[in-house]
Amino acid sequence: MCLFCKIANKEIPSNAVAENDHFFAFHDINPKAPVHVLIIPKKHFDSFNDITAEMMGKMTTFIHHVAKELGINESGYRIISNIGEDGGQEVKHLHFHLLGGAKLYWGHFADADSKDFF
Repeated sequence: MCLFCKIANKEIPSNAVAENDHFFAFHDINPKAPVHVLIIPKKHFDSFNDITAEMMGKMTTFIHHVAKELGINESGYRIISNIGEDGGQEVKHLHFHLLGGAKLYWGHFADADSKDFF
């Protein structure tokens, strides 16, 4: 069983934000913004490539709920899902990073050299 399955099953403690029958949201242990929450399906999907459209629709509703609960739905937020090794996915369980609570800047390639990509 993967790390996030254990968190969803409450075998590993987390700082929970919200949950329902299908999804679980909890604070990231290494936050990159004042608000940094991970949102996962309770059912295991390796990545975004594996989730069904029907389940993704339900997840969208849950993400809206979490953003509102955290008070960032009006001020703005960012949703990120890393997919696969090249996408930076570290845990092989679909998860979305919900970041907000401050003006967010786009700097993930700030230290990259573009010639490395061509």
